[in-house]
Amino acid sequence: MTLHVIVGAGPVGTATAKLLADRGERVRVVTRSGSGPEHASIERVAADATDAERLSALTEGAAALYNCANPAYHQWLTDWPPLAAALLTAAERSGAVLTVANNLYGHGPVTGTITPETPLAATHPKLKLRADMFRDALALHQAGRIRMTEVRASDYVEANSIFSYVLAKPLDNGKRAYVPTPLNVKHSWTSIADVARTLALVSGDERAWGQAWLVPTSEPLTVRELADRYVAAKGLPPAKLTKLPYPVLWSAGLFDKMAKELRTTHYQFAKPFTLDSTLTEKTFGLAPTPIDEVLRTMTVA
Repeated sequence: MTLHVIVGAGPVGTATAKLLADRGERVRVVTRSGSGPEHASIERVAADATDAERLSALTEGAAALYNCANPAYHQWLTDWPPLAAALLTAAERSGAVLTVANNLYGHGPVTGTITPETPLAATHPKLKLRADMFRDALALHQAGRIRMTEVRASDYVEANSIFSYVLAKPLDNGKRAYVPTPLNVKHSWTSIADVARTLALVSGDERAWGQAWLVPTSEPLTVRELADRYVAAKGLPPAKLTKLPYPVLWSAGLFDKMAKELRTTHYQFAKPFTLDSTLTEKTFGLAPTPIDEVLRTMTVA
């Protein structure tokens, strides 16, 4: 059994830990509270992952170190830098492959579909931060000090997204959903299960190291199309949606931290925001989970 160390026990960290454990690997999940999924092959450790010494000790002998952490958006500028630095130190000292779960924020506003060639051109400090984390890790990889790879996903279908936060629960209860984004703009939606599968694969495949990979993702859907597919998959009443004007979202941000953060990424829904994962699929023989299957089996907390 090979040791895999995962920092973070949110939806992605949990899914990745379960996948690795189910295939017979030994998994160590590191969080501040010691939380994480229960499994005979999963060890849950309470530790501060920004402590480079402690994280390095926990990563000793590991094949891979996964960054599945998810600091609150409004704390990115304070929480990410020390955590990113500790992960780089632990990867260098242990020799574990640093395998990062990332998103598309580092690209910033784009024109056209995002591909592996799309530059990391974000200028907003929080969005640029994720791009800089990749560039820092890549520089150490190119210097021969660490081995690294990264996977990038669009908004998750099952959790931590506009869909899971503001649509799924009202639709489950047959109620109208009030959505702070346009309803008829194409958008890519990635399954967390596919993120986990990609992370587990690229961590051990030398072809993946030294670059980023787009997670296999189904054809883009508008918010309205996704809602319609969801109620059809669940056998629910027809979806009733109302778009909230942008000034409402802006005003909500005066009182709610999460609503304020949605201003930063509103561009992703104001016009088409899509990705092309063909290279990942062809290189590693992966395919996205059919969207109707994802919707049918997902649960909303």
